Amino acid sequence: MQNYKMIVLDLDDTLLQDDHTISARTKKALMKAQEAGVKVVLASGRPTFAMIHIAEELELEKYGSFILSFNGAKIINYKTKEELFSSTLPVETVHGLYDISKKEDVSILTYDGDDIVAETITAYTKKESEITGMHIKEVDSFKQAITRPVVKVLMVDEPTKLAIVEKKLQKQLEGKLSVMRSKPFFLEFTEAGVDKGTSLHQLIKQVGIEQEEVIAIGDSYNDLAMITFAGLGVAMGNAPDDIKEVANYVTDTNMNHGVAKVVETFILNKMLQA
Repeated sequence: MQNYKMIVLDLDDTLLQDDHTISARTKKALMKAQEAGVKVVLASGRPTFAMIHIAEELELEKYGSFILSFNGAKIINYKTKEELFSSTLPVETVHGLYDISKKEDVSILTYDGDDIVAETITAYTKKESEITGMHIKEVDSFKQAITRPVVKVLMVDEPTKLAIVEKKLQKQLEGKLSVMRSKPFFLEFTEAGVDKGTSLHQLIKQVGIEQEEVIAIGDSYNDLAMITFAGLGVAMGNAPDDIKEVANYVTDTNMNHGVAKVVETFILNKMLQA
């Protein structure tokens, strides 16, 4: 019977309900797991700023747990606030992505400190602002505004169009950048080889936890790498079928305590049996 020592959680549509809150049952289960020594890792495409309130709610600092933000481009020890890993995109790469976004006729945004930087504000830019709680800084020239490396870039548009752009750019930028959708309308770009799976590998090496001792739970395509990497890869009940197919286990939906049910079944109930 496997003794799990780490649980890695996507946020939107996984840990969080549709109103962006954690259910009381899920919070209770995660607090009990942390009290028993299990490390909780919040793993999201979100910028770090947009994850802090959740880290505070789950008391990650007290229990020495972690944040894996920007799709794995940053790993932070929430107790010490130390960056264990950080990856960025050079300015010329970001400017190149801007040119591609123009060619493909999709909107583009990135981050500067606690601001979202965009040349045009669309419904999808507003959606990112709403999800992250970050202010949108509208600029006249995206290229002139971006003068230093950034962690991540997003192209945003309606899902059908973005799915076509995703396939095209994954082929075009293979080996140069990681390209994946975190939501149907968000296409994310990070450094090549950086995703939630590779960052999770970095983290467990640093903290001395084995791959088979990790549970990873997610619902979307940017979660695939960590779901397939973890000892127990879990897909949410609300995940697309092709993600469920590669997972070891499918739990309930984000609106029906899916994360709590995994923690209870694979961690808390096993402790009671021990």
